[in-house]
Amino acid sequence: MTTIRTNRRKYYDVFSHFYDLFINLHSHKNRQETRAFLVDSAGLKQVKQPRVLDVCCGTGSVTLAFAERFRDIFAVGYDFSHGMLRKTREKDVHHNCHLVEGDAATLPFGDDYFDIVCCSHALYELKGDSRKAALIEMKRVIKPDGAVLIMEHEVPKKIIIKMLFNLRVLMMGRTDAKEFVKQRLSPYKKVFTAVILSHTKSGKSKLMICRKE
Repeated sequence: MTTIRTNRRKYYDVFSHFYDLFINLHSHKNRQETRAFLVDSAGLKQVKQPRVLDVCCGTGSVTLAFAERFRDIFAVGYDFSHGMLRKTREKDVHHNCHLVEGDAATLPFGDDYFDIVCCSHALYELKGDSRKAALIEMKRVIKPDGAVLIMEHEVPKKIIIKMLFNLRVLMMGRTDAKEFVKQRLSPYKKVFTAVILSHTKSGKSKLMICRKE
């Protein structure tokens, strides 16, 4: 692992102690809406024993939301940060989530294994090449009739929140940030056969539903 990658992981290990507080301040009342929208959009009601992979799961809010909705689910939270996975484990009171540490660009799962792969408000953290590699890996591990759900923030309208959003996105690097924010569906259409865009009711988050075939 490179020095930059190691330092980034250490940053997230420390950030894990404050992550949920930060998200609560940022998302406030829309956090529950966002999770519910993502889970509903997965379309798993008729799927027996669904398999779901949450890439860059952070402290596990989405992983746990899936596990709470579907009791017979095989839910995997995947992240490269020890700290984030530790927080997820602490929140998993029913002990029905499987947690795996690793890099989003090299998923340690077989082809066509999951019904749903999701990545919520995290893909923009990855650099250009790593981001594309992660999308290719997500496509590889979903079933032919499955879907990859990518949820990201829309650019906020309120001035202060917009400033914070732009600051965080710029941490990607100016070129990556500009490409990722302005291209909208282009990065996904380069990898997936079909991509559908939808938005949460509040309009603060967008969801890309990406199909393999």
